[in-house]
Amino acid sequence: MRALVLAAGLGTRLRPLTLARAKAAAPVDGEPLVRRTIRWLVGHGVRDLIVNLHHKPESIAAAVGDGSDLGARVRYSWESPVLGSAGGPRHALPLLLDGQQRGALPTFVLVNGDTLTDVDVPAMIAQHRRTGALVTMALIANPRPDKYGGVLLDGDHAVTGFTRRGNLQPSFHFIGPQVVEAEAFIGLEDGVPAESVVGLYPALMTSRPGSVKGFVSNAAFRDIGTPADLLQTSLDLAAADGRAERPRWGHNVHVAATARVTRSVLWDNVSVGAGAVLTECVVADGVHVPDGAVMTRCAIVRGPHDLEIAKLDG
Repeated sequence: MRALVLAAGLGTRLRPLTLARAKAAAPVDGEPLVRRTIRWLVGHGVRDLIVNLHHKPESIAAAVGDGSDLGARVRYSWESPVLGSAGGPRHALPLLLDGQQRGALPTFVLVNGDTLTDVDVPAMIAQHRRTGALVTMALIANPRPDKYGGVLLDGDHAVTGFTRRGNLQPSFHFIGPQVVEAEAFIGLEDGVPAESVVGLYPALMTSRPGSVKGFVSNAAFRDIGTPADLLQTSLDLAAADGRAERPRWGHNVHVAATARVTRSVLWDNVSVGAGAVLTECVVADGVHVPDGAVMTRCAIVRGPHDLEIAKLDG
């Protein structure tokens, strides 16, 4: 079983942090999201991985390499332009098919590189094979219909439609992992942007009713969509590990003796000057916080000429 990790997105909601790294390379409690995703897949026995790249690809490649230190084999699918949630898998098919029996179209796992979950992948694969679906989507009860669009299912767990956020009818929330057949994507034109939920999957549901299924569980899910989400998840993981209010920091971090850093995330090569005060901030690679600076709930990135600062709640 192979997996494709979707990491080519622009990470618009995570700006300004994605000026420094791709979203999937952003550290959460000291470790890039994509490494957490790969470790989770390896823990479920999925070790042959493709990661697709577009925005700041070097930041992901630097974090992952060939995957050997994580117990995985990792290769990369490059996209220019970014090809979307269906176009990306179509472009990666030659790598996913590499070495497969001639003429066979394989099953593979498809996951987002920017979300955290503990979905039971083997159980999802088993359901997918049992039902003969082309696509099986990991779902939980929709926790925030006001924030998330929904997925509608029939009594056989076939997907019958999708709702927009704000629609308060009972629905499920798609949390990223999928088990899919290469057959579902092979008909798309390579190199042409295409989306899954708003394009390919409704077409499959029309042409082959019952071919898109939902795998419903009570899996944990964290959406690292915004800098505030990244900070809160880092704080939660630190607290669960007995490090209340002290997420892990990156490499080569220097904090002056008279500075005060509280409930904050510091990436690599960060320095905090004398008398500076940081409270609930996310500080990206290479930032020098000036002496005496006082910042609260800010994302701070090194810009071409000066620091770029955005309020987490803005």
